[in-house]
Amino acid sequence: MGYRVVVVGATGNVGREMLNILAERQFPVDEIAALASRKSLGTDVSFGEKTLKTKDLDTFDFSGWDMALFAVGSDATKIYAPKAAAAGCVVIDNSSLYRYDPNIPLIVPEVNPDAITGYSNKNIIANPNCSTAQMVVALKPLHDRARIKRVVVSTYQSVSGAGKEGIDELWNQTKGMYVPGQEVDPSKFTKQIAFNVIPHIDVFMEDGTTKEEWKMVAETKKIIDTSIKVTATCVRVPVFVGHSEAINIEFEDFLDEDEARDILREAPGIIVIDKREDRGYVTPIESVGEYATYISRIRQDSTIENGLNLWCVSDNLRKGAALNAVQIAELLGNRVLKKG
Repeated sequence: MGYRVVVVGATGNVGREMLNILAERQFPVDEIAALASRKSLGTDVSFGEKTLKTKDLDTFDFSGWDMALFAVGSDATKIYAPKAAAAGCVVIDNSSLYRYDPNIPLIVPEVNPDAITGYSNKNIIANPNCSTAQMVVALKPLHDRARIKRVVVSTYQSVSGAGKEGIDELWNQTKGMYVPGQEVDPSKFTKQIAFNVIPHIDVFMEDGTTKEEWKMVAETKKIIDTSIKVTATCVRVPVFVGHSEAINIEFEDFLDEDEARDILREAPGIIVIDKREDRGYVTPIESVGEYATYISRIRQDSTIENGLNLWCVSDNLRKGAALNAVQIAELLGNRVLKKG
């Protein structure tokens, strides 16, 4: 016996990826519904070998459905997620709307699976920000061994994190650079993204950080440990898919780089590719379509006591969004609903 599953926002990049991953991982589905806004109503989407026609989110009845994976913005989520939850359908939400609610669990299954029990507070589970998800997968096993005091992270985030509009803008600007008179001015991003990097993701806050940077701080504390100090600089780069992060970690106890490498090799969800030679590391393009978070460039930081540096790469549409949501659904099924 399987589950009745809803994917909300099924025509977007993340929604389509959710459908792909549900099929790839053979999630036990008895029935599946693909929902979209009225402007996308009737659009065909793929679920394994099946083709689904999208249904209208506005009129959909969530009664009798087991779980709904939401891949729409916070505005739509604020309207429809409570309706689904009230109807008894557990919501797994990819937006930022519920991440900071103390009564709603924020889950990365490799990191804090026991938090799943908190779903019953509001029948809602939050999925973290894409840049946070891959980082905490790398941090947690190291924290368990040597206790992390402080993290300094610089991110190199692909345009797919900004949705289809971000992908289109990079593509069109890149083409326009080679065709006189067809240059494309920035619209999705604040400055030209083609052949450029932009140190600005989301809105600026009063203290000069951006909302994306604030999210990484708040979510890391909620998922792993409130005592960890985190500072982030988030940068948009001209890469279509795949987020990269340069992470500097200061521990309470000494942790040798070789031991750290061994710990990460054994950790769930991680693949270590770390050879000190040409091509002995992973770049974002190599992570596309993969489930793993890849770790490279593990090395001691001699400028601080008990410090390490590492390089972290993942497909942001997968581990940063759709895969993590499906893993939460699997966790919910295995530990709570127990139908499959």
